[in-house]
Amino acid sequence: MKVSIIGGGGRVGSNAAFALQCAGLVSEIQLLDANADLAEGEALDLRHGSSVSADQRIYAGDYARARDSDVFVITAGLRRKPDESRLDLINRNVALFTGILDSLRAAGLRRDALVLVVSNPVDILTQLAAAQLGLPWSQVLGLGTMLDTARFRSLLAQELALAPTQVRALILGEHGDSMFPVWSSATWAGLPLAKHPGCTPAFQAQIFERTKGSGAEVIRRKGGAGWAVALTIAEIVHAIALDRRQVLPVSTVQQGAYGLRGVALSVPTVVGRAGALAHVPVELWPKELQALQASARALQDTFAQVQRA
Repeated sequence: MKVSIIGGGGRVGSNAAFALQCAGLVSEIQLLDANADLAEGEALDLRHGSSVSADQRIYAGDYARARDSDVFVITAGLRRKPDESRLDLINRNVALFTGILDSLRAAGLRRDALVLVVSNPVDILTQLAAAQLGLPWSQVLGLGTMLDTARFRSLLAQELALAPTQVRALILGEHGDSMFPVWSSATWAGLPLAKHPGCTPAFQAQIFERTKGSGAEVIRRKGGAGWAVALTIAEIVHAIALDRRQVLPVSTVQQGAYGLRGVALSVPTVVGRAGALAHVPVELWPKELQALQASARALQDTFAQVQRA
């Protein structure tokens, strides 16, 4: 499987390439970046480790060379300027992202190619990509709340002294202010997490607030996220490569689950070789369903503003 990472010279893109290299499950990794020298340098550095990792082809290239890719991972994006409004940042990233989509179309991506959007605002850009690329909705996925979910599980495991891989709990909705935790299905080693000693309502509220603030904390301490987001990107790519049919909280344009249509956000989604195979409308508590619907409304309002801008 060939994976092309657009924005591969940046922190998130290069970290994702490293995560894919370490796993050794994809055969080819191409890095594309507006800074061609940076992409060449990252590819060279990764290739230097190939003799002790996996037999993969890793290189920097362009859109023409990427046209036969199985998966395109888009990580390119702009950071917020001082005193810049959220909508202004969104519109700048939409302009950049639209240029990337134009380049993909001009290069002629395969009809069965999959596109994984990582750039923020991820739900808005996922919906935009689905509308402009002319691909079926199932072939355009966003990272969605994958990173939020990973942070949530890890923080729960840390604070409750549990094995992180045995914690199963989801964040759904928007990757942003309106995301929400799903306590109704949260488990530890198959047991209800909400009944674990110490997992009180006060603890639940506190751990979710820490999850929401984790991105800002990482930015404050080291300038930006990289490793954890790279691992969540790799999890999605590996679910595709191995046709795992794994249920993941990726963002896709909704097709009727929970009564939602025409808006991209995260619900439990089966992911395999053909992309998003199905949405899984697991039963939610009434307050969780209300939070999901509120998240959808917030995203629809933002998308409408972007369309008018």
